[in-house]
Amino acid sequence: MADVSGSPAADPAASKEEKPAELPQDPNSHDSGVKSDPKAEEGENEAASDPGMYRYIKQDLFTSEIYKVEIRNLPKFCGFNDLKKFLAKHSLNPHKIKLFGKQTFAFVTFKNEEERDKAMKMVHGMQWKGQVLSVRLAKPKADPILRKRKQEEGEGVGGQPPSKRGEGDEEEEPLSVQINNVVTPLWKVPYEEQLRRKEQEVVGVLQRLAKEIGSTNKALVPWLFAQKGKYNKMCCPLEAIRPSPTQTEYRNKCEFLISVGADGEDKTIGFRLGKYKGGSCAVVGPADTCHVSVEAKRVVSEFQKFIRTTPYSVYSPETYDGHWKQLTVRTTRTKQAMAIAFFNPQKLDEEEISALKSSMKKHFTEGEGKDSGVTSLYFVREGQRTSPNLEDLPCELVAGESSIHEELLGLKFRVSPHSFFQVNTGAAEVLYSAVGEWAQLDQDSTVLDVCCGTGTIGISLAKRVKKVIGIELCQEAVEDAKVNAKLNGLSNVEFHCGKAEDVFPNILNALVSPNITAIVDPPRAGLHSKVILAIRRAEHLKRLVYVACNAKAAMNNFIDLCRAPSNRVHGAPFRPVRAMSVDLFPQTMHVEMLLLLERVDYNSQQSSTHETTVS
Repeated sequence: MADVSGSPAADPAASKEEKPAELPQDPNSHDSGVKSDPKAEEGENEAASDPGMYRYIKQDLFTSEIYKVEIRNLPKFCGFNDLKKFLAKHSLNPHKIKLFGKQTFAFVTFKNEEERDKAMKMVHGMQWKGQVLSVRLAKPKADPILRKRKQEEGEGVGGQPPSKRGEGDEEEEPLSVQINNVVTPLWKVPYEEQLRRKEQEVVGVLQRLAKEIGSTNKALVPWLFAQKGKYNKMCCPLEAIRPSPTQTEYRNKCEFLISVGADGEDKTIGFRLGKYKGGSCAVVGPADTCHVSVEAKRVVSEFQKFIRTTPYSVYSPETYDGHWKQLTVRTTRTKQAMAIAFFNPQKLDEEEISALKSSMKKHFTEGEGKDSGVTSLYFVREGQRTSPNLEDLPCELVAGESSIHEELLGLKFRVSPHSFFQVNTGAAEVLYSAVGEWAQLDQDSTVLDVCCGTGTIGISLAKRVKKVIGIELCQEAVEDAKVNAKLNGLSNVEFHCGKAEDVFPNILNALVSPNITAIVDPPRAGLHSKVILAIRRAEHLKRLVYVACNAKAAMNNFIDLCRAPSNRVHGAPFRPVRAMSVDLFPQTMHVEMLLLLERVDYNSQQSSTHETTVS
């Protein structure tokens, strides 16, 4: 359910945390046999002489860098997913994990001091795969922009010019080409070839899943052997990829950074040309990009005109001065548009903020911006953040309606500022139609819509089934979902707000319906292991449709759904039955994957031991 952008738009949290090589607290005190990363050591030594490179941690902005630990003496060949699963097993919730190739140490950050301290107490001295782990505090990373500037200054002093381009090199490409290469890297690739590449990505995922099932569930090996022989070493048949109805101007939501333009123009709204950790904050406007709608470009243009009339500068992630940070634009096929401006108030008083909001309202209701198409205008104060989530920031309605409305599969949906809605409406219709086909529903069916957002999937299926139960973390989205059910005259739909891992097990255990189908559309990282374990335990749940926006990241979920029962995993496993990809993000390598899984019937399997197919 993640909003896979394909464009490095504004992300203030990332701008504080996406910095180069993570550094241990004391590079000289590594345990014997544990080699440190030479680049990390070099960066730390360089930064240690300049305390300014760490000044960002003294600000009142959220950064998990101040809650960082180093876990040492990890087992050999320990990967990201192995460590993440190990920590989750002990109820630890890391914010970020960083490993260095084949090294046996990792850096882990947490969202607050309590979670960090809990991890240190629990993990230190713990045994994992024959290794006794040790944990210690770790230093934060150096600010990449300051570090890059210092390096460039050093090059100048040493007589080396900062530029690497020689006299005979070709001239730099136009900014319009550069920004398209960044946000839509496949924009020059014919669409049929884009689809072929994405399909091959999914083939690779299904081939790997086949290997993983073979090593984690020996009972499925005979069935798996037959499947791999039929389907090019994949665990199930892969249907032809379904293309997006539109390949350009398809995005209904874009997050734009407000910064200095790569062309030198101040107060420019656009996409970042590079990454903060690469030492760049310059942006290029979206005018020449191929995936942003005409309506969104118009809103950006008008908003840029407005902020250039104000006395307030753009926010600098390097100095932490300035005000304007980000503009989020949402558009609909019903010709509505929502603009959400993120502004750091710094030390401005309430009177100055009120005057700014009044001038913003006047510009978009009476002034030059009245024809911009904005029907919903919001102002967000993003100053002293204590949370990594933008959703926790209150949105102040400046002008227009509090929400926008979209039509999808003949149904109406209300969308609020923080609510999730698939970014490609036309392709979402293709995706949800496929979900409906695969779910095999009837009037006795109960549908569990996990990570339901504004309720789009469940509501689109509600008229075919007895009941729909939706679960969603974002309160605003749940309120939208309830309104959307009423908008479409549905009375057999209910929605619950909370973490899926907390809410789902209780709802599932309370259901006595013999005909339950779960549809899960989780964020990029996949479902929490508690949800997977609850699904496995509920043996009356026979069918599961998994919508994955990042199939590689969801691999652990797939494996746990299919692995043999154990002390940790109770209940009969699932097996993949069919798969398909849907292109929600043309011009990028992102693709949505649909995987249908069905519960293995061991009784049927045992009664037909000579057959190669598990029923």
